[in-house]
Amino acid sequence: MANYDKDIKTAVDVMRRGGVILYPTDTVWGIGCDATNAEAVARVYEIKQRQDSKAMICLVDSEARLQRYVRNVPNVAWDIIELATKPVTVVLDNAVNLAPNLLADDGSVALRVTREPFSNQLCYRFQKAIVSTSANISGNPPASNYCDIDPVLLEAVDYVCTSRRQEKQPHTPSSIVRLRADGTVEVIRK
Repeated sequence: MANYDKDIKTAVDVMRRGGVILYPTDTVWGIGCDATNAEAVARVYEIKQRQDSKAMICLVDSEARLQRYVRNVPNVAWDIIELATKPVTVVLDNAVNLAPNLLADDGSVALRVTREPFSNQLCYRFQKAIVSTSANISGNPPASNYCDIDPVLLEAVDYVCTSRRQEKQPHTPSSIVRLRADGTVEVIRK
């Protein structure tokens, strides 16, 4: 358990200093940083070789923290989060308190409450939303496991978490559901 705690503490310290990490999530491995730090977010786009017009997902540890980043969370979002049988990301309008370059052009943000122990504790101890974009160069497949991560990414980030590196299991990206303020629900990815 000491290594697990040390791993989380180191990752949190790196993000607090504006750094970028690679870490295991409730889905695939992710590239992460402080979702409120525009410079760190810009580095993630650069590392992924991705245009910043494509918004990225953020992880939070709880429903309470999710509410800090959206003006009005539609009631249906709580039902979707509670009833989902696999990780689900909700895209919500009127994002607040996040780096502007993290948001979609329409001001929306993609957020997911993670229940997986490592990423949940990481978010809890960081006390802010964490960027969680798949650990891959844009256009390449996401890294399901540590062994799938492109060596270029391993060199580009400031810290690579040590937890769950030995895992070799199939992991898939989350479902994504767009919830508009007018009540419209759109499934973007199943």
